[in-house]
Amino acid sequence: MGQSSDALTPDQIDFIAAQKLFFVGTATADSTVNVSPKGRDALRVLDERRVIWLNLTGSGNETAAHVQMCPRMTLMFCAFEGPPQILRLYGTARTIQRGEADWEALYGHFEPLAGARQIFDLAIERVQTSCGMAVPRYSYGGDRTELDSWARRKGNDGLERYWKRKNRRSIDGLPAPIPAPIAAPGTPEASSD
Repeated sequence: MGQSSDALTPDQIDFIAAQKLFFVGTATADSTVNVSPKGRDALRVLDERRVIWLNLTGSGNETAAHVQMCPRMTLMFCAFEGPPQILRLYGTARTIQRGEADWEALYGHFEPLAGARQIFDLAIERVQTSCGMAVPRYSYGGDRTELDSWARRKGNDGLERYWKRKNRRSIDGLPAPIPAPIAAPGTPEASSD
């Protein structure tokens, strides 16, 4: 059944690498709790106590708003295929924006993706497993491409306008600072909303 430790094992790192989906949970002391599903090839394990993930454009920006005020973060992975397992990473996160000292080195771990907003860097404090025997089986059918197409059509100027309109505040009104968009291959420099 469940086990707890302060670092990932090699088997757990392999398990994370095989997952196509993970969930991110954050909140401040008095905000709405946010849980977001994340996909794509947007997470890297840097070592047994550190993971980073590339955050893509969404309709909100709750995680960034929360981490600015309260850096607690939980990542959860579920086995939808193979033996049942749930793996949670608890820790303290920081947000890295384009132009900051660590951006280039960390962004270099990922393939460029249209609409990339920021990177979250999680210092792991606890790793917890549980059985996952009630999690249903699902088969992976491929990544969705709609976000790439949408972000490329918007272009950098369109993304920046979208972020200013939709991503600068959480649903509770907390600030969520983000920089100007990152150009991805094939993204026009400017387009309309």
